[in-house]
Amino acid sequence: MNNTSHGEVIQFIRDWYKQPEGFIPLHAPRFSGNEKKYLNETIDSTYVSSVGPFVDQFESMMREYTGAKYAVAIVNGTAALHMGLLLAGVKRDELVITQALSFIATCNAISYIGAEPYFVDVDQNTLGLSARALELFLENVVMKEGVAIHQPSGKRVAACVPMHTFGIPCEIDRIVSLCDQYQIPVVEDAAESLGSLYQGKHTGTFGKIGTYSFNGNKTITCGGGGILVTNDEALGKMAKHLTTQAKVPHRWEFVHDHVGYNYRCPNLNAALACAQMEQLEAFIEDKKQTADAYKKFFSETQYHFVEATSASRSNHWLNAILLTDQQERDAFLQTTNDAQVMTRPAWALMHRLQMFSHCGHDGLKNSIDIESRLVNIPSSVRHS
Repeated sequence: MNNTSHGEVIQFIRDWYKQPEGFIPLHAPRFSGNEKKYLNETIDSTYVSSVGPFVDQFESMMREYTGAKYAVAIVNGTAALHMGLLLAGVKRDELVITQALSFIATCNAISYIGAEPYFVDVDQNTLGLSARALELFLENVVMKEGVAIHQPSGKRVAACVPMHTFGIPCEIDRIVSLCDQYQIPVVEDAAESLGSLYQGKHTGTFGKIGTYSFNGNKTITCGGGGILVTNDEALGKMAKHLTTQAKVPHRWEFVHDHVGYNYRCPNLNAALACAQMEQLEAFIEDKKQTADAYKKFFSETQYHFVEATSASRSNHWLNAILLTDQQERDAFLQTTNDAQVMTRPAWALMHRLQMFSHCGHDGLKNSIDIESRLVNIPSSVRHS
């Protein structure tokens, strides 16, 4: 094992991306297909808002790709997760199990309902919600008249939201199995993991509901956009209804039967999404080549390259390495960013943020360790 310098890492990244100088982003979008063609078709049609053929096509492509029976195009991933939690029956002052190692959108969506996150630790190998930590948490949950009650707080445990961190699938089958024993619905935050598989099945399709993001920095993007998927017919239909302002279909009258949301994905965004979906597998293959190159390079260094378990296929959204400690992490971040090679630490753990500092957690040993040592490194698609 070589004691590799930060400069050698920077040089490897520049060589791999064939960019000897200038700024190398963490994850840039790539538009190399029918994006302009489909956008022009949308503009020419004048259907640029939430009604139009590309919205339907986007949903159809997602159903076919993931195998989910229902897919609803939504304005962004956070709104999709909010809707998923509402459909799962989460209510104000109830608990939602999730991970502290996550982007803030996960907890924001929980907060929109007035529910409260409870933070369970992650696994070191997947960076996602730990099935074993969940099992230990559930030892303090009892069933009362078919409802899961967290004994220390007396609150109902309304849902569980595991996230597939950086596109690496968590142990989702065990998580769903454990939650099923307590009738706790699982809403998968698959925002980062479109194209990732666990035991040959797409992430986002294990739980009652799954949600994806198509933000500008994701594996594929439509600027802003999201998708909610489910195999439950009633939930699928209600998702579409509620995200369309809960308007009762009529040729001219405006009648609404629920408090609805203006959450439907615009046709413009959906057009971009359709063009990107056509290239998704090619992008994942390109990103796999980058991940494989990183794995080989870092195997001969003091740094640990994070990779998916043998049961999984990652979409390799953001590659990550673990450094020796926080001091080394901070020095690495300083050197690489000074050299115009964009790197980023993991998010600040959610329980450290003021608005979630009161939330319960299980000690979060692994999460704290990962937060102090993890760095994301450039992961863009290289070729069209």
